[in-house]
Amino acid sequence: MASATLTDAGRAASEAGAAGPVLLDARLQAAALAADLRKHTQGEVLFDAASRGRYATDASIYQIEPVGVLVPKTEDDVAAALAIAAAHRVPVLARGGGTSQCGQTVGAALVIDNTKHLREVTALDLEHGEVEVQPGIALDALNAQLKKHGVWHPVDVSTSAQATLGGMAGNNSCGSRSIAYGNMVHNVTGIDAWLADGSSASFGLFEQASGRARELGEAVRALAEKHRAAIDAVWPKVLRRVGGYNLDVFNPQSPRPYTDDGRVNLAQLLVGSEGTLAYFRRLRVKLAPLPAHRVLGVVNFPTFYRAMDSAQHIVGLGPSAVELVDRTMIDLARANPAFRPVIESALIGAPEAILLVEFAGAEQAPLLAQLARLEDLIGELGLPNAVVPLTDEPSQKALWEVRKAGLNIMMSLRGDGKPVSFIEDCAVPLEHLAEYTAALTDVFARHGTRGTWYAHASVGTLHVRPILDMRLDGAALMREIATEASELVRRFKGAYSGEHGDGLSRSEWVRWQFGSRLTEAFEEIKDLFDPQGLFNPGKIVRSPLMDDRSLFRYRPGYAIAPLEPALDWSAWDVHNDPATEALTEPGSGGDPARGFGKAVEMCNNNGHCRKFDAGTMCPSFRATRDEAHGTRGRANTLRLALSGQLGAEALASEMVYEAMELCVSCKGCRRECPTGVDMAKMKIEFLHHYKQRHGHTLRDRLVGHLPRYAGWAARFPQLANLRNGSPWLARLAEQMTGLAARRQLPAFRRDRFTATVPVTRAGGATKAGERRVVLLADTFNNSFEPENLAAARRVLQAAGYEVTVLVGGDGRPLCCGRTYLGTGMVERARAEARRTLEALLPHVRAGAAVVGLEPSCLLTLRDEFLVLKLGEGAKELAQQSLLFEEFIAREVQAGRFQAGFRPLPRTALLHGHCHQKAFGAMPQVHAALALVPELQVKTIESSCCGMAGSFGYEAAHQQVSTAMAEASLLPAVRAAAADALIVADGTSCRHQIHDGAQRTALHVARVLDLAL
Repeated sequence: MASATLTDAGRAASEAGAAGPVLLDARLQAAALAADLRKHTQGEVLFDAASRGRYATDASIYQIEPVGVLVPKTEDDVAAALAIAAAHRVPVLARGGGTSQCGQTVGAALVIDNTKHLREVTALDLEHGEVEVQPGIALDALNAQLKKHGVWHPVDVSTSAQATLGGMAGNNSCGSRSIAYGNMVHNVTGIDAWLADGSSASFGLFEQASGRARELGEAVRALAEKHRAAIDAVWPKVLRRVGGYNLDVFNPQSPRPYTDDGRVNLAQLLVGSEGTLAYFRRLRVKLAPLPAHRVLGVVNFPTFYRAMDSAQHIVGLGPSAVELVDRTMIDLARANPAFRPVIESALIGAPEAILLVEFAGAEQAPLLAQLARLEDLIGELGLPNAVVPLTDEPSQKALWEVRKAGLNIMMSLRGDGKPVSFIEDCAVPLEHLAEYTAALTDVFARHGTRGTWYAHASVGTLHVRPILDMRLDGAALMREIATEASELVRRFKGAYSGEHGDGLSRSEWVRWQFGSRLTEAFEEIKDLFDPQGLFNPGKIVRSPLMDDRSLFRYRPGYAIAPLEPALDWSAWDVHNDPATEALTEPGSGGDPARGFGKAVEMCNNNGHCRKFDAGTMCPSFRATRDEAHGTRGRANTLRLALSGQLGAEALASEMVYEAMELCVSCKGCRRECPTGVDMAKMKIEFLHHYKQRHGHTLRDRLVGHLPRYAGWAARFPQLANLRNGSPWLARLAEQMTGLAARRQLPAFRRDRFTATVPVTRAGGATKAGERRVVLLADTFNNSFEPENLAAARRVLQAAGYEVTVLVGGDGRPLCCGRTYLGTGMVERARAEARRTLEALLPHVRAGAAVVGLEPSCLLTLRDEFLVLKLGEGAKELAQQSLLFEEFIAREVQAGRFQAGFRPLPRTALLHGHCHQKAFGAMPQVHAALALVPELQVKTIESSCCGMAGSFGYEAAHQQVSTAMAEASLLPAVRAAAADALIVADGTSCRHQIHDGAQRTALHVARVLDLAL
């Protein structure tokens, strides 16, 4: 641990720096700092341009390059780093999930990322209802560990999957249920922290404080007494007030007491301080019993005003949450395939707004009574039959996910104009909420824009972000709108900063909110704790102007370099109308990279790719916990490269390759990233340019050209598979190709499917009819597991379909081009795609469905074919291309599927292919398996299997590939009963399961074939 002043490392750094001026040269200073950090800590020291660029932004509009980044392994690393930074006179910025919306976590400082290693639960006290944690643990991760004890930490912010407890305390986060549980400040009972001089202090109850914490507490108490009259006069009297420092802990102004017994807790002075006063080492936070039951009433309103006016009456019923979703948010949710069925189930007609009213408790009967009272109340307010009751947990959870995704759904708007955070969480008393929102809507209209409203109607804090183009006139409009909004906040006696903190966008408004005397008191508090001003300077006090464009992500001079992309990105190259959100025609947005730049810029740094839930995104981040290896890190790297911030022609550089290398093209972000960042396509584009400069390796050629030589290999399988039977050859091949010797490669089969069944050559006559199917014989199943295609053919024929196996006019099987895309050979992929399209299109136009077994191949016809510049025919093909299970589910629903299946009284453990999940095809997989009587299907809640085509076969990726599989898939397979069926549609998934768990996995077609 650090000593009272400096660690030995810090003293050494101080002596080293005493030889000359500290700031002779910023680069030399950074190099010296990095050297000392590497010498005296075990952490990862990241001072390269790409790493600094990735940590230069958060979920705000700002970008400030840090001096460098430290990812500490231990608490001792942090203590040493603080002392070293102090010796070098370099500011320090503590970082959690990096999701701050106001710029709290960007600065010209040493950024210390707590999230990779400092994320442990260090003590659990169920008797007193507290838990002690390190600052880097995410809220969802904490609550997952607490669930078995029947408790949770109830400050449930919408970013709970990635928000850390340290960041939540630093920000004084609130969440949807603050009306029931309070803000973070009400739920933190103690903080152990490092101070700027390197000493440690424990902040808790003032009466028990000692040492430095006592000294600081006494000094702050004296300030509070000195300014008592000012605190009484100007402090906002609302629950949601997070601006400034919590000087009122000695003279509480919040409607909710800071502590249950009225005692002063000094930890609450640090809550909301945004890392400007101390560096959190450990936090003690409150726990609450997990509600045994919840019910949700969705109130549909014909006008937005009536929804706002009703909130003050609804809170009288004692709900645990009252959350708003407005018409724009409803429409955006409907446009998202993952959210459409969920939001539509909650609507009555076409409401202009809905309120999600939740009641929670130990017994369900009283909650149902409260729900009935809600329906009565809404009827009394003139809206009978306007409540949709949701009493089952899955329906409620799904709707809450839509609400939690509110900001990110808004940010999915294409074009340069984006909803901007700067007045998004002003809080006003509920009796003024309707009038305030109406007046602010008028402000937006006067400035030619509009805002989407959502969030915490229960406490008068509605999130609203006007659409502004920060490249053009956004800064000027931001100033004008903020000025008018502040006048409204003052008129309605509210708080300008109600939830998301001050940061860079609101710190200048602290003086406006609290006046000069209290602002000077805040500055005195800062100086007491941090005399040298090294902890996150420029936040809360002594801040820059919010519209200082030199601090913007899109600052003056920012420009995307011209680029001729390999794929069609024109859908992203548009302008939007801020007042109507209407988009111009594709390709009209003026992007010099023809839409690729704007697609990359869609990432708003919300950090949803850092989650660890049941979804897919992002497998490489889950395996490494490195910022560089998540969707956000890659998008930032690409943006920096495209805009010249990593040097000229950086797109094809090694630093970008390093960020893109571990992307497994799972397409999880395609569905799960709320702003629509599609990193799998971006990797194809990147590889195209990278390989053009650096050339293709032998491994690239072996993988890419697989469809071309697979037929020849099948003629001589003993020769083609010789490497698998010889450890010496496997080692030699690894040296030559990079394919891991310890992996068995898929074995070529002489009995290829297309060599054993009748095939139809492209270009011949086509038959019309809805009961015709073209079975796509993909390279993988055709060459390595032909029994899967044979099983699918038998099942389809048994169901009454005429099955055509189509090959090219030259007799070579059709190919989607997947292997070429994965190796950056886009032109070859385009040629294969065009050949396949020309072969299939006549059959599609005659009414046949194209059915495929391998998700990555079939879904290429629905995805990449549409951006390979193949013309309108690609859209026709996409509409008629279905996975085997999708086709069966469609035909069953239409009453056309005639096959019958015998019972299989067994358990089937199902692993979904990443692309199936990305295209929402897993329900159809379940529907197909449900046709088999007595088959009990259980889904493995897994992300990517880790094989991802050739990725898992490569020696360089063995560790990451295994880590992905071991996260959940392989342990679940190993735990399965010996007679259980393991079901996986992906070729690579089946191989990973075989290699890692020594179990044979079956394609769904094989399972159905077994039951015929």
